[in-house]
Amino acid sequence: MTNETRNSPADDPRPNPFTVDDMLALPRLSSLALSPGGERLVVSAAREADGGKKLATAIYELDKDGEKPPRRLTRSRPGESGAKFAPDGGLIFTSKRPNPDGEKADEEDEKPSLWLLPNEGGEARPLIAPSGGVASFAVAREAGAIVFSAGMAPGAESGEDDAKFEKAREDAGVSAQLFEGYPIRFWDHFLGPREPRLHFVAETPEGEGIMDGAKDLTPEPGRSLDLSSFDISPDGATVVSSRWNDTEAPTERRLILIAIDTETGKERILADDPDAWYSSPAISPDGKLAAAIREEKSTPEGPGDHTLVLFDLESGKGGGEAGGGEAGGGGRDLLPGFDMWPSGAVWGDSKTLFFTADAEGHSPAFRLDVVESGNVVRLSGEGAYSDLCPAPDGETVFALRSKVSEPPRPVALDARAERRSPRLIPTFEGTPDLPAKVERVVAEAGDGSSVPAWLLVPPGASKDEPAPLAVFIHGGPLNSWNSWHWRWNPHVFVNEGWAVLLPDPALSTGYGMDAIRRGWGRWGDVVYGDVMDAVYGAEGREEIDGSRAVVMGGSFGGYMANWVIGKTDRFRAAITQASLWNLENFHGTTDLGAWWEREFGDPYKDLTRYRKQSPHSNVAGIKTPTLVIHGEMDFRVPISEALTLWTDLKRHGVPAKFLYFPDENHWVVKPNNSRLWYETVLGFMEHHARGGAWEKPELL
Repeated sequence: MTNETRNSPADDPRPNPFTVDDMLALPRLSSLALSPGGERLVVSAAREADGGKKLATAIYELDKDGEKPPRRLTRSRPGESGAKFAPDGGLIFTSKRPNPDGEKADEEDEKPSLWLLPNEGGEARPLIAPSGGVASFAVAREAGAIVFSAGMAPGAESGEDDAKFEKAREDAGVSAQLFEGYPIRFWDHFLGPREPRLHFVAETPEGEGIMDGAKDLTPEPGRSLDLSSFDISPDGATVVSSRWNDTEAPTERRLILIAIDTETGKERILADDPDAWYSSPAISPDGKLAAAIREEKSTPEGPGDHTLVLFDLESGKGGGEAGGGEAGGGGRDLLPGFDMWPSGAVWGDSKTLFFTADAEGHSPAFRLDVVESGNVVRLSGEGAYSDLCPAPDGETVFALRSKVSEPPRPVALDARAERRSPRLIPTFEGTPDLPAKVERVVAEAGDGSSVPAWLLVPPGASKDEPAPLAVFIHGGPLNSWNSWHWRWNPHVFVNEGWAVLLPDPALSTGYGMDAIRRGWGRWGDVVYGDVMDAVYGAEGREEIDGSRAVVMGGSFGGYMANWVIGKTDRFRAAITQASLWNLENFHGTTDLGAWWEREFGDPYKDLTRYRKQSPHSNVAGIKTPTLVIHGEMDFRVPISEALTLWTDLKRHGVPAKFLYFPDENHWVVKPNNSRLWYETVLGFMEHHARGGAWEKPELL
């Protein structure tokens, strides 16, 4: 095993406590936004509220030069988020706060509305308040026009019609739905009875009505705009959006790309490719070009690649002048030969795009010359970047950066230099002083491939007093350990004396397509082998006690923890959250079951791959004490998986416990639930791996 120290030197023990409460006290920053002229920078910060029962978000203005502390701009019990600037510097955001001039309503019944905080200051005022709430929105950077997504009742021709539909259902006490298409639910909610539609307002509304004259750009859309993303041109004349193609066949559904004329409502197709789907469109500042993510269709024979494509909005064809071939379905491939997956693309000027991509344990920011050279320049080194905000002068890109050892914080990158360290913008309490150093380690797999990982070792661990090992397996599986984590925070475990290993086995992103192909459809052999090889490498260090190891993970990581304990009893305990257990049954209950056929094939014709890779087939060999964790509102991995796992474990006499959250989805987010999660997990590990007495959390 080779290693590279990434932050603290080896002789710095850093004996600083970092408890769950310390973690939960940190503000969770997101949605960085820069005003069109580059004068103002704002960020959303979520903190504990209502005694730890929820997180509430407020919007703060940052001093780009770092000389003044953040200034809070919004304040309400429900919170505010998703801020975007109007051309005049006003701040538009979403909030569930009630209309001050409206009828008093139960806070729990409020839906997100659009609000405006004027640039000159004063009170925020409501702009748009559809009965079904605003899901997302975009603002034209020159015209100030707004396009927003809001659900409407099927057949409704106005906001008033939709409100009447809702009231009629409430008065009748009806919550039933009739579904006719697939899928019927997503993540943690059912899709309906309202249909998502795109609405347009040409100028900032006065906020006196339900929809204030908003134009319905997509009447009678059916379910075609579920999971769509969109942008609006600077002059407000064009909206580019993804939407589902016209088919009822689940395995043939794909996201296509359309352009909508906001004056006439006329649609035209920019990209409709049977071998790909499109998302995250972004229109250039001159309104002539649109970039989007193109995801090639995966099959059981191999994964599809991701790239950025470009369209000329006038002709609908590939735009610009730089090299790069036509992508299937139209558009020009902007990243030919780029062996990483782009995301979060935003325009600087109309010749330059900025984006992020996972890369070898990081997620750096990149600059792409769209028109002239086609060159890609990596702007940053360490860390995971998001929310890129290019300044109009072309010199700076503001962003949020996090690391395994650092929660998200705002930074300023040099937009023209390669791999420069960013300038940190001070906010709130600053970066916590964490107890452990974080190292980059690499093990060798059986076939000679590299298995990289992050390793955290608690201060004071030594040959004489080695630390027990906690192995975290990431979810996805197309994912990577490269940033701060609130749900699986390794520093909390280090604080309790655990060494933590964060491996990136085959299927992890940021290591090129070959690393993904290597594990494609081979979860139980190649990916499992990589995880174990990473464990063998870590436990060979004298300051780590591999005989007291615990394996754990969520979602795909939970799947892999289930698989591991079915193949070996070398771990003292396992924690498996929101985990896949019986792949054959999972296909029919998860929200997007048909999507899994892209990797495992058609189960109605051949179940071989599902059965071969399913952890439940190994249940007879499981002896490892197991903590099962699941949320009732999880539709990605339905609770039926946990119930089956629990029944199978108890039926086979495995020492097990089941931590159930009736009010959480695929994640555990509410602060007090998070406290219970950590208390239960750490107590279970302490009992089974280190011989401590089991102490049931007081509130359970």
